[in-house]
Amino acid sequence: MTEQGLKAMAGTRQAKLGHFIVEFATPGIGHILKSAGCDFVLFDLEHSGFGFETVKSAMRYFEAAQLPAIVRVPSREYHHIARAMDMGAEGLMLPMVGNVEEVRHILDSMKYQPAGKRGVALQVAHDRYRPGTVADKFVAANKRTTLFCQIETAEGVENADAMAAIDGVDCLWVGHFDLSVSLGIPGEFDHPKFKAAIDKTIAASKKHNKALGRLVPTVELGVDLYGQGFDFVCYSGDVWVLHDALAAAIGKLRAGCRSAVRA
Repeated sequence: MTEQGLKAMAGTRQAKLGHFIVEFATPGIGHILKSAGCDFVLFDLEHSGFGFETVKSAMRYFEAAQLPAIVRVPSREYHHIARAMDMGAEGLMLPMVGNVEEVRHILDSMKYQPAGKRGVALQVAHDRYRPGTVADKFVAANKRTTLFCQIETAEGVENADAMAAIDGVDCLWVGHFDLSVSLGIPGEFDHPKFKAAIDKTIAASKKHNKALGRLVPTVELGVDLYGQGFDFVCYSGDVWVLHDALAAAIGKLRAGCRSAVRA
């Protein structure tokens, strides 16, 4: 797709394809993903162990590659949200968002006045250290920042319609593993309860014309989910792509070497 920011991406239903970074925050990672054809990157703080010093560096790598970044922060604490924004996150993802009150707290923490109550820090990483008027900075930051609410609890599914209706919510993102656990059916993605929860989330996103996203382990599942209405499709993560590709190659190489010895 043509280069554009996350906010513009969320406004279309065409496929946006990305990758999940949970391990390798190296200087070349942005250019590697961009060269591979990614439209966005999902950068994880919930399970990775990355700290904000790493976020600050990684955001520069993604900016250099012109690759929009969604940062998943570990909690709804103000300091996690606002610091990710200050470090230059274009998109913000929150785990286990359950209700309207939580969404309004998130928006207050990530948006400047009049849309929110975020503490002011200007001419720093998020505005690329450029000078400018306070009013212009507020408008630009609020327009740029994009909210991805992760639906991964039974409560989140129940309130998906109300949350999707809120101005400032750009995308509902299904956390499939945690959702299955919350529903009491861990890993049972073909279970009727799980499918009903997905249908309800899809309906909420369509009703309010909001984007819908999910992490997928296979190309086939990604294509199937896009057909169902998921337009942000995040293919696997750095750990698993490296592991699976290397394991397959090493397995073939080992088998080939054994055959050569026997010959």
